[in-house]
Amino acid sequence: MSDQPVQPVDHVAPFTEVGALPVGSADQVTLLQGSTFCISDRRGDIRAGSAQGLLVRDTRVLSEWTVLVDGRAGEALTAEFAEPFNAVFVARVLPPPDRADSTLLLVRRRHVDDGMVETISLHNNASSPVSVQLVLRVDADLADLFEVKDGRARSREVERRTEPNSALRITREGHGVLVHSNRSPEHSADGLRWQVSVPARGQWSVELQVMPIVDGLPMPVHQPDGRPRRRLRDWQRASPVAHTADTALAATLRRSVEDLGTLRIFDPRMPERAVVAAGAPWFMALFGRDSLLTSWMALPINADLAIGTLQTLAHYQGQREHSLSEEQPGRIPHEVRFGPAAPLAFGERNAYYGTVDATPLFVALFGEVRRWGHDGAAVRELLPAVDQALAWIERYGDADGDEFIEYQRSSTHGIVNQGWKDSWDGINHADGSIAQPPIALAEVQGYTYAAYLARADLARDVDDPAAEARWRAKAADLKAAFNRDFWLPERGWFAVGLDRDKRPIDALTSNPGHCLWSGIADEDKAAVLASRLLSEPMFTGWGLRTLATTMGAFNPVSYHNGSVWPHDTAICAAGLMRYGHVEPARRLATGLLDAAAQFGNRLPELFCGFDRREFSGPVPYPTSCSPQAWAAAAPLLLVRSLLRFDPDLTIGRLWCAPELPAEYLPFTVRDVTLGERSVSITVDADGARVDDAAGLELISVPRQVSDQPAIS
Repeated sequence: MSDQPVQPVDHVAPFTEVGALPVGSADQVTLLQGSTFCISDRRGDIRAGSAQGLLVRDTRVLSEWTVLVDGRAGEALTAEFAEPFNAVFVARVLPPPDRADSTLLLVRRRHVDDGMVETISLHNNASSPVSVQLVLRVDADLADLFEVKDGRARSREVERRTEPNSALRITREGHGVLVHSNRSPEHSADGLRWQVSVPARGQWSVELQVMPIVDGLPMPVHQPDGRPRRRLRDWQRASPVAHTADTALAATLRRSVEDLGTLRIFDPRMPERAVVAAGAPWFMALFGRDSLLTSWMALPINADLAIGTLQTLAHYQGQREHSLSEEQPGRIPHEVRFGPAAPLAFGERNAYYGTVDATPLFVALFGEVRRWGHDGAAVRELLPAVDQALAWIERYGDADGDEFIEYQRSSTHGIVNQGWKDSWDGINHADGSIAQPPIALAEVQGYTYAAYLARADLARDVDDPAAEARWRAKAADLKAAFNRDFWLPERGWFAVGLDRDKRPIDALTSNPGHCLWSGIADEDKAAVLASRLLSEPMFTGWGLRTLATTMGAFNPVSYHNGSVWPHDTAICAAGLMRYGHVEPARRLATGLLDAAAQFGNRLPELFCGFDRREFSGPVPYPTSCSPQAWAAAAPLLLVRSLLRFDPDLTIGRLWCAPELPAEYLPFTVRDVTLGERSVSITVDADGARVDDAAGLELISVPRQVSDQPAIS
């Protein structure tokens, strides 16, 4: 491996650089550490009656946190956040009515981590002492996260009491918050107050600890001791290092790695095990589909995320039949929550299982992790969960025995559409009418095909020919049935699904692009499908629309019916490259990376599906999460696809046949981990080379579609 960057290099972009992670709108700041987050205004205040607050374990433990000096709020000057979990808020204390200027500055230093630590300081710039009253209004409605997000939080009766050590305790049914001050305050009906004398040219400070109370006991709040910073730096230092001539690509890759590191959450039972949450701020929880796809796309930078996700989802794997939570034996959950409403909505395991794709993706990711060289004890221990997931696919996923995996919710409280387009109107026919369940989605058949082949490969590797033959036969039968029943020859695309009458749902969508990624599509259909995906009704110039402009339900400002989702476009680009359609794949990849540059190098969850020629840049979708996990991982999948980098250490081979656009060259990426080894890739005008691949058969031509495993 060469330690020297390729020359000439206009821009060097180490994946390991640490940068700020501002989250939120211009008048709002969000701090984030694991599943704990705090949303405030730019003064640092959490305003009562708003969708702001400190939320821990999906519960709002602070619904008001407002500072007043002599009855007046400060005037925000600046809010600084060099890290996602720390902020400094600076405000001017408004002067009395008879004065033009104020001599008092209000500075608040906030740290979020399983609670909150905040230091409030008054700085006196006058030559004489100043006496003021500092009031901190504190309240906790203990609302569930989704009540806060949707503006449905209602007033509840809570118990407020003063502790002997000057702390304020607010609780309801054993849960709540404890606010401790290092300076004894006076207690009032709405919070704490101090009579303060600030010396001339001096300052006065108070430190407050906000500790959530769970089952009657305060959780220890972590002081700003550098632990989150070390975790983030360790993540970034362990990530590969890239060098590229394209500054925008470099910045986007760097931001992707930073955001994925920040979106990790840690299992309190096993604090070193990380999984990736779906997105900030409202979806800082484990989501089966999102976490599986994200950690899949992030394999080039860190396999531990995929292994941790598989392990944690295996822990929550379904064990019984429960209609309200839609739990079934072997089923992988849709999401895991810990808020006050979770046991009522999800059952005693705090998990909701209403997803059809997480279970086959779980098995398929298991296979991909092995192909990347990770097949030690931690991975092998997942085999029982893998076989239970396959048992769910055969018994519950294919309940009618027609070979296709379908969904239909078992409770009126459940999600109607249980694929990735899970809005109520996300699956519809070409005329705009809503498809009726049970529904067999196109991409889910592809994920299931990948799962069958992953299990067959494992059987091959452990010398179990009977099991290998069984799973390969199931994969072949599913592929044949899919290409027979889903293909619409008169239209040139695969149906998005089959409805309750086994009638093709004939809308032109992005979903069939996932069928190229999984390899379930026949090769003779891929070229036709590629032309449809890159047609004007589908391709905006920035990315793929989820629904073509010619369809009855199209709306460019909808959630799933015409918007652009970066992860979806990246998966379709990977599928096109898999089938050898290089130019269409490069058009999708470069269009989406151009969009990332327009969004400050951070792709949002989704954006509006307007044509690139209509406006000067991509139009944001109003409630899009940012950062969001699979959007953050999408650039990594794009680069891997452009490199045509395909390791399969189960057979000792590595394919690498790059098709990077010239503007990205020269390009190198160092220390891509494959099991116990790491490799480095260099691409320039003269070609490509892979260093440190000793012991692997290096193949510099594209892998044939017929020779590829499902999804790679």
